[in-house]
Amino acid sequence: MALPKYRTSRANTHTRRSAWKAKAVATVVCPNCGARMLPHMACPTCGYYHGRQYRAAQKSTLRQNA
Repeated sequence: MALPKYRTSRANTHTRRSAWKAKAVATVVCPNCGARMLPHMACPTCGYYHGRQYRAAQKSTLRQNA
């Protein structure tokens, strides 16, 4: 395994780590209820996605498995 011969300076370390930034989560407005939700996911408030309700199906499968 290769090891560095010299210690990495603070400037090089900080320059490399300057791109490690946290980004805000991208959200969209649910067309059914108007709540904020993640894109390409069913709405956590009403359970709708592309005009269909998916949340009720997920609840019924969770109850059967539990």
